[in-house]
Amino acid sequence: MTRTDELVAIDVHTHPQTEEFLAAMGKRHQQMAKHFGRERPVVSFAEQADQYRDRRMMAVIVNSDSETTSGIPGAPNDLLGRAQVDHPDAFIAFAGIDPWKGEAAIAEIRRMHGEYGIKGVGELNASRQKFLPNDRRFFPIWEACAELGLVVMFHSGFPGAGAGTPGGGGYRLENARPIPYLDDVAAEFPELKVISAHPAWPWHLENLAMVWHKSNVYLDLSGWAPKYLPPEVVRYADSLITDRVLFGSDWPVMTVDRWLTEFDDLPFKPESRRKILLDNARKLFGI
Repeated sequence: MTRTDELVAIDVHTHPQTEEFLAAMGKRHQQMAKHFGRERPVVSFAEQADQYRDRRMMAVIVNSDSETTSGIPGAPNDLLGRAQVDHPDAFIAFAGIDPWKGEAAIAEIRRMHGEYGIKGVGELNASRQKFLPNDRRFFPIWEACAELGLVVMFHSGFPGAGAGTPGGGGYRLENARPIPYLDDVAAEFPELKVISAHPAWPWHLENLAMVWHKSNVYLDLSGWAPKYLPPEVVRYADSLITDRVLFGSDWPVMTVDRWLTEFDDLPFKPESRRKILLDNARKLFGI
């Protein structure tokens, strides 16, 4: 078993690939495989845990529920909770919720926190789930997360869901814009820890401004091959916002090994590199 003091990195953004999670994607499974040029084979939690153990890493496993807009229920959150219980050295579980479910979503968050000790909620995808985070109808959800000390992860920027299809599957890019939608949430709930997942292209400059301005907002670098990161993202991540930048791969969209290899080639200071790969996540999750 990997001891936490032997860790070299924490990948804050991975998507489980068991049969249940692939089924919950519905038609998005093949659409996103075509968009990213990568098929998604079934991978058990035990196999994923071993992949991260072998690399002396931990992984945040995220979930999503878009039943209101897709008609397909999300994979049961208990699967992630049990995976965290079975592999506490490898996994940090986040619960997926459908924000349109209101009180039921809040009840699910409280249940997962009470039964499994989850660390966060997400990944919420405002484009795919067709909501705006700063809509006050959803504020009770963010209030409950803040009360429980949970981190909330929001997808930011260009969504893979619907990409390359007529009408983009009906998903609006605007919903995933950092300012004003996430910025408003961070301002209204200063005690809430927010992860803005991905650099948020084409609004990456807005994303950087939001993270720099609000100390309760973190940026994860997932979903992008590091060699293609906009230069402003690299510069700010290595300077003004270094303490709140997180390593995320978006596995299996991108392999951990490719991400780390390309990250090694970027001109980060050694102290910035360690914070991004490990220290910032340990502090955020209390590890």
